[in-house]
Amino acid sequence: MKEARGLLAIWADVDKENLIEFQQWHNCQHVAERVSIPGFHVGRRYRGVGEAPDFLMYYETDDSKVMAGKGYQYAINHPTPWTREAITHVKNTVRAIYNLLLSTGEKALTEAPFTFSIKFNLEPGSEEQFLPLLQKHSTKVLSILGIYRVRIFEMDDEVSNIRTEERKIHGGGPGQQRFLTFYEMAESGLPEGNAWKEAMEMIGKSIRNVQTESYWLDFVMYAPRAEKKGEKGEK
Repeated sequence: MKEARGLLAIWADVDKENLIEFQQWHNCQHVAERVSIPGFHVGRRYRGVGEAPDFLMYYETDDSKVMAGKGYQYAINHPTPWTREAITHVKNTVRAIYNLLLSTGEKALTEAPFTFSIKFNLEPGSEEQFLPLLQKHSTKVLSILGIYRVRIFEMDDEVSNIRTEERKIHGGGPGQQRFLTFYEMAESGLPEGNAWKEAMEMIGKSIRNVQTESYWLDFVMYAPRAEKKGEKGEK
């Protein structure tokens, strides 16, 4: 399987009285449907902490163009009856599609139980030194015990703004920030430490419109893998 360099991310709140039904739909139908589409690798759902949205839901794909492909476009423009019902209970939706800019560290052996996200834009004039600065920042963050991986994504404006049948229902657009960073962590309190604050000072003057949020892992499902010859008794 290719390296996952695309990301579909959705932030949303859900009506409290429909929360369990929403999770049942997402676990039992929606994520399975999505990760079965060619080019999809894995779907995850995180629960928000504090002022964060109720849910962060994201899918890793070959690249952002998978979300413009026939498989995904057919699915999102032909929602099932259960999908139509479930997303009527979703509000404050933000949905954006990204490509990977930088990845440092290693994925957790199982799954990272916590993630910290930063959405931001760049200060004018900081574009040239942006990636080298982020590389230094990521290296500093990874020196903190309990940080597994840091990934930085940039929005694909064209694909993010494709109008779809599901978008007509939930109304979610790509939001205002162009860049997204995920910090995958073993503990939720790591962003409160001095080492973290020092790492953030390295990029603080280069970014604006900053939005930070914390989440804990709620659900994950990987794409079905192709069986190899010899499995299940095949000779």
